[in-house]
Amino acid sequence: MKNVSIRTNYSSGAKWESIVGYSRAVKVGNTIEVTGTVAVDENNELVGAGDAYAQTAYILKKIGAVLQTAGAEMKDVVRTRMFVTDISRWEEYGRAHGEVFADIRPCTSMIEVKGLIAPEYLIEIEATAII
Repeated sequence: MKNVSIRTNYSSGAKWESIVGYSRAVKVGNTIEVTGTVAVDENNELVGAGDAYAQTAYILKKIGAVLQTAGAEMKDVVRTRMFVTDISRWEEYGRAHGEVFADIRPCTSMIEVKGLIAPEYLIEIEATAII
């Protein structure tokens, strides 16, 4: 008998999901993958313009919300990937990340990229959680 894992896709309702073909998060078995997340609210408005710390903190709240919907918590995060447009601001991104993950200590990467989908986005974060 095959071990079949059920796949559940979680949507944010963003119009881009159907255009690009992605989900806000995907849960298969006990693993949840959260797609690259930027600092925009439910009205597609930027949160924390020019503020690397504020954008990071907001993104982590968004990730926490979708994890909760999928039956997980931030303590279940085992990996984050931070894509940043200016690595010289690493302490700002890192401070917000550390406030959430200081005791959890997931594996993480902070990678400088040429740009994100919109120039006002300073950071995009992906996460993996295992429950």
